[in-house]
Amino acid sequence: MSQSIQINLRDVPLDKEGFLVDLDDWSEALAAELALREGIEFSAAHLDIVLALRRFHQRYQLSPAMRPLVKFIGQELGVEKGNSLYLLSLFPGSPAKLASKIAGLPKPDNCL
Repeated sequence: MSQSIQINLRDVPLDKEGFLVDLDDWSEALAAELALREGIEFSAAHLDIVLALRRFHQRYQLSPAMRPLVKFIGQELGVEKGNSLYLLSLFPGSPAKLASKIAGLPKPDNCL
């Protein structure tokens, strides 16, 4: 059962878990809408993480699990943002999975 999200009068397909089917459909407006669906009020802090996550994916062709995510964010955005508690405050529950979804990336392999 697939679903979709409407952005700029266009239906963007999502998989059954709400992840983008086509990574090229991603935009900041779409990220904000996906975040809203997850109960998150999208902010500049969220966007910083999401854009870093997209750089990670572009470089390594995968969505990171939590440890590589924390390490990469620390390298890209500084140690104050590269820690689990900060990421949990922005993306409650499973930061790697939730941030990947909002970034328009595939679900990380080890996330349930």
